[in-house]
Amino acid sequence: MARRIMHIDLDAFFVSVEQVLNPELKGKPVVVGGRPDRRGVVAAASYEARAFGVHSAMPLVTASRLCPQAIFIEGNFNRYREVSQKFMAILADFSPYLEPLGIDEAYLDATGFESIHGSIKQMAEKIRQRIKDELGLCASVGIAGSKVVAKIASDMAKPDGLLEVPAGEEGAFLEPLPVAKLPGVGKKSQQILKDLGVSTIGELAKLPLDTLKSHFGAWGEMLRSYACGIDERKVEPPAGAKSTSRETTFAQDTRDPSFLKAALRYLSERVGSDLRQKGKLTRCITLKLRYADFTTITRQHTLEPPTDIDQVIFDTALKLLKRELAGEKRAIRLLGIGASSLVASGRQLDMLDTSAQRLEKLNQAIDRIRRKYGFSAIQTGGTLRLKDIFPEAGDGHTLHTPSR
Repeated sequence: MARRIMHIDLDAFFVSVEQVLNPELKGKPVVVGGRPDRRGVVAAASYEARAFGVHSAMPLVTASRLCPQAIFIEGNFNRYREVSQKFMAILADFSPYLEPLGIDEAYLDATGFESIHGSIKQMAEKIRQRIKDELGLCASVGIAGSKVVAKIASDMAKPDGLLEVPAGEEGAFLEPLPVAKLPGVGKKSQQILKDLGVSTIGELAKLPLDTLKSHFGAWGEMLRSYACGIDERKVEPPAGAKSTSRETTFAQDTRDPSFLKAALRYLSERVGSDLRQKGKLTRCITLKLRYADFTTITRQHTLEPPTDIDQVIFDTALKLLKRELAGEKRAIRLLGIGASSLVASGRQLDMLDTSAQRLEKLNQAIDRIRRKYGFSAIQTGGTLRLKDIFPEAGDGHTLHTPSR
């Protein structure tokens, strides 16, 4: 039986969620990422804004210059994550063979599901309709015999479209397309291929394998296979989380110790909350700093025993911060904290360490309140200063980064 793989991608996801919440934004140039008078980059842009050249990862100030009439929105990552979970749940109703890719796209193995839905194309239409009915969002879908071709097909189906590549016609479908359409081919690879006289995927497929290997190494063999529409990768569920992190870019470079401490406390609480939600403990805390001159450094500390307690995470990160800033004169542009080397929770508490037990019970009580009333429903004294700097929503402060 020929494989049938779908790639489902939500169109302009962040923007589309905002437009569902505020229908007045529909049909207008909208940019999610923050205010244009502050530092930051575009997280998402509506198709109306894209028409002016605005795109993801572009500095907000540049987006404002290209499209001054655009509506700029801070964005709310927790809200997007909730919608993403509902999106994935819809897909899981159609096939157990689901592989999420980030927050707004996924692969689905639909092989053999014709008998249930009539055809794979009809199955895809049902998926798109449920997404539209239940979430108010538009999804583009590509169907093919492999992941790489399905991904290219969904990109070509945008916005709000469906494109199926019949079995056996993958090569003919790919042949006239520019090499930039092939996943993994960036600007550097494009230039190398251009120097080899290659501009289309069809031309790439005809290059001798030795030539590709000499320029791209082992990747050259896979590149040629993809150009021929050959991709044997299975649709696989994601592996367990290996790390979690939060970071924010400040509106102004700063060395204010009390402000940095408050921001670090909030980020630590977010990381701790993520760990407990995932049922994980961390053995390694990483501090990330980006200075005003864009120099970026990371500092790590290994924990024993592993933990998910906010106070321990914060205390560890604060020691790293103080050590790094001792004698440092540069101001800080970005602050982040990460937890890695994750292990399953279920540690045995030291009966003599009553402070750890109290902190664990405190975190459990705070988590219950925040699940019911939102992250901002309860705050520690260490984060109160952020009220005067960052906007506040029910689920936390809106920091200047999509990851929040």
